[in-house]
Amino acid sequence: MDYSLIKQIHITAAALSLALFSLRAWWSVRESPRRRQRWVKVLPHLIDTVLLAAGITLMVMSKAWPTQHPWLAAKLVGLVAYIIIGTLAIKLGRTPTIRAAAALVAIAIFMYIVGVAINHHPLSWLRSV
Repeated sequence: MDYSLIKQIHITAAALSLALFSLRAWWSVRESPRRRQRWVKVLPHLIDTVLLAAGITLMVMSKAWPTQHPWLAAKLVGLVAYIIIGTLAIKLGRTPTIRAAAALVAIAIFMYIVGVAINHHPLSWLRSV
């Protein structure tokens, strides 16, 4: 497969993942019944699976491993943090205020990951300053 095609799939899946997370977080904060619809529970997992599969494919195609490239390790650590905080924002937060705060932190972590990917450096956006 073409590297640039896989990269575009990865970027598109990341954008869709963030958009859908933001919508789900909004519904969670507002305690909307829409957040309980079946497609809302299934679609994010499909998109995130494509995102992860494309990311792993890019890593294999470029022979770039997290043990060799600190920026890639930073993306993976950021991903774990995003998943944990995102779960708090969508499901586990006890109050709308906690869910809203967690959603903002999760989006900030997501933007950190994007900065790491663009700059190929663990300092993310600070690298370009």
